[in-house]
Amino acid sequence: MDLQGQTALITGASTGIGAVFARALAARGADVVLVARDPDRLQAVADQIVGDHGVRAQIVAVDLGDPGAADVVAERVAAAGGRVDLLVNNAGFGAYGDLVGADPVRLADLVRLNCVAVVALTARFLPAMVARGQGAVVNVASTAAFQPLPHMAVYGASKAFVLSFSEALWAETRSAGVRVLALCPGATETPFFDVLGTRDSVVGAVRTPEQVVAAALRALQRGRPVAIDGRRNALLARGGRLLPRRMLVRIAERTMRPTPARI
Repeated sequence: MDLQGQTALITGASTGIGAVFARALAARGADVVLVARDPDRLQAVADQIVGDHGVRAQIVAVDLGDPGAADVVAERVAAAGGRVDLLVNNAGFGAYGDLVGADPVRLADLVRLNCVAVVALTARFLPAMVARGQGAVVNVASTAAFQPLPHMAVYGASKAFVLSFSEALWAETRSAGVRVLALCPGATETPFFDVLGTRDSVVGAVRTPEQVVAAALRALQRGRPVAIDGRRNALLARGGRLLPRRMLVRIAERTMRPTPARI
């Protein structure tokens, strides 16, 4: 993919999949807008990208879970005289454990970041892509999107939302020259598990952020609506759709069930 002269906006760009996305897109010639909460980490990624690839790197330090955060991002991009040709909605986090006993505020934060921010940013940047007749949106979902996920119910539902939203947008925009991709990684070696507080939710093959981003770029170039990283992860995600829904949920519950050691 030749992205010379284009601008990519990546959320959650300070670490993990987001930082790897930023470096990969910059290596293909794109200027980048890096969005996350931590300005120091963002600046470190930006400095590395500029030094390695000679592109422009703008940072926007904002909490996308805050009301109006998408407006702040759009205003900063406009103030810098830029536009967004490729949007990567990567920011998100998970919560492990039963809904009973969970912090309602934390769960609301999860929904705002994983779902509301994705819609808000897409709604701000997608119309201009359609008007220009080119552009791309990558929404990072998860293999968790393919079945209900007991003991991570809100996280799984949030990623199912992202998957459904992205597939619908793919159909809406495919004739307009815009590509929309739902990226569905499985367990990936990122700080996700540090925030989650456990690795006991790992199912399937553990992949690297570089593998995930490479899979995304291949699928994006081919115009696919969904990319599942890793063959084993794809088999687990898609194979579950062959089972009766009730059986699938029961299997998921046993797989994700907290053990005494986890409690």
